[in-house]
Amino acid sequence: MITEATVALRPAPETTGTGVAYFPTLADAGRAVAAIIAGGLLPATLEFLDRTCVNAVEDFAHLGLRTDAGALLLFGDDGEPDATQAALARMSDACVVAGALEVTTAAQVTEAEALLAARRCTLPALSRLGALTILEDATVPRPRIAEMVERIGGIADRYSVPIATFGHAGDGNLHPTCVLQSPDDTEAVQRAELAFKDIFAAALELDGTITGEHGVGAAKLPYLAQQLGQAQMSLLRRLKAAFDPAGILNPGKLGS
Repeated sequence: MITEATVALRPAPETTGTGVAYFPTLADAGRAVAAIIAGGLLPATLEFLDRTCVNAVEDFAHLGLRTDAGALLLFGDDGEPDATQAALARMSDACVVAGALEVTTAAQVTEAEALLAARRCTLPALSRLGALTILEDATVPRPRIAEMVERIGGIADRYSVPIATFGHAGDGNLHPTCVLQSPDDTEAVQRAELAFKDIFAAALELDGTITGEHGVGAAKLPYLAQQLGQAQMSLLRRLKAAFDPAGILNPGKLGS
C-alpha cells in the first residue's frame, strides 16, 4: 500500500544523442554492453533486439532497420552537449571493438525518435507473428548478458519453440518472448512453459533473478522459492500475515 509519494523534478537535459549498432549475433551485442559498462559509462539508453525482433519491427513499422543483422543495440545519452557527444563516441568505439557490423548516430531528432520507436513497438510487432504471445522477464548481471542470451537460444532450440529476446541492456533485464500460432496447441504451450522454467534456472545460475520488473505472479511462484529459499519465503509469509491478516491484498500471491 502506498500512502505518500515524494518526487523530485529534474530539468530536461540540455541535449540528447542516440545511436544504433548492428551485430552478427545477440551475444556480440551483449559483449558490447559489458564493454560499455566496464568503461565507466552509464548510458541514458541501452536497449537490444535480436534478429527476430528486428525483422518483426521492420515489417510492422517500416523504420529502415537493417534486417540482415543478428542483433541491434540502441544506445544514447543526455546532458551537456560536449559530454553527450563524448559518451556517444565512446559507446560507438566499444561497439566497433565488439564486432559491430555497422554503427551510426542519429543526426536529427526525428531520426532519434524513429530509433526509439523500434524499441517501443517491439512487443506489438512480435504479437503479430502468432495468436499467443508469452512474455517473460529475467535479469542477470550486465557482464553476463552475452552468456544469458546464448543460453536462451540453446533452450529455445532444445524445446523447439520460437523465442525472441529484447530488453534493457543497461540493467541486464531481458524479455524472452515466445509467440505460438495457437493457444489451443497444448503440447506447444507445455514446451514453452518448460523452456521458460529452464530460462529462469539459467538466470539464477548466472547470479541473476527470475524477474527484473514484471514481478512474480502465479506463473512464477514455483520458482520464487528456488531463488529465495524456504527461510525467506517463511519470513515473507509472516510479514504478509502481520500487515494483511485477512488475506485481502493480492490474495494467494505468496501461496500457502
